[in-house]
Order: sequence, then C-alpha cells, then structure tokens
Amino acid sequence: MSSLIRHITIDSSDPYALAGFWAQALDGSLADDDLPGDPEAVVTAAGATLLFVTVDDRKTVKNRVHLDLQPQDRTRDEEVERLLSFGATLRSDHRRPDGTGWVTLHDPEGNEFCVERSAAERANG
Repeated sequence: MSSLIRHITIDSSDPYALAGFWAQALDGSLADDDLPGDPEAVVTAAGATLLFVTVDDRKTVKNRVHLDLQPQDRTRDEEVERLLSFGATLRSDHRRPDGTGWVTLHDPEGNEFCVERSAAERANG
C-alpha cells in the first residue's frame, strides 16, 4: 500500500490564530487541546487535516504549494467575499468575463490560496 497524506503542514508565526482563520474558511474545527500560544494547532475539515506549526522565519516569497478551494454551497464570488470578510486579502483576480477563472487570496499570514468555481458553476458552463 502506498502512503497517505496525514496532514498538510503550514509554517506559521501564530499557529492558533492562523488555524482559527482556516477553521472558519473550511467550516472545520480546531482540536480540543489546541490553545493560544501552543507551538502547533490542527484543523480538521471535510477533505483535509491542516497542521499549523510555529516557525521563527517570516514568509518572504511565493508559496511552492498552495490550497485551491472549491465552494460547496455558494458561488466562487460569494466565497471570495466571505473569506475577505474575516481576514483574507486579495492577491490577484483571474476571473474572466465568461465566468471562468479563479481568485488568488492571501490568508492573514500571507500564504497564497485560490478560490475556484463551484461544481454547480462548472456544470452550468
């Protein structure tokens, strides 16, 4: 049997705070034993478990790996607005006039992630 991905690990200056953002973004939850100031925090959500760990170095360059989010119960544009409302920032907008494309955002620590169209939007063209 091949290996399975147990966590996607993200370096962070404040694991608990960043995990809180991602728990909200993914409608997930923090582990019961995660507390502010802990050196790591875990978010469990449908489809992924994210592990946030403390590193002293600040992010200075583009991520080599990033997350692509696909909204499940709202449109891409509604999801972008929701994420912006609790701390994401716009990095670049790749939406096209025909409705295709994606939006690249930054989480509160500057990590890039993308928001794609929902399955329903893809099915409708």
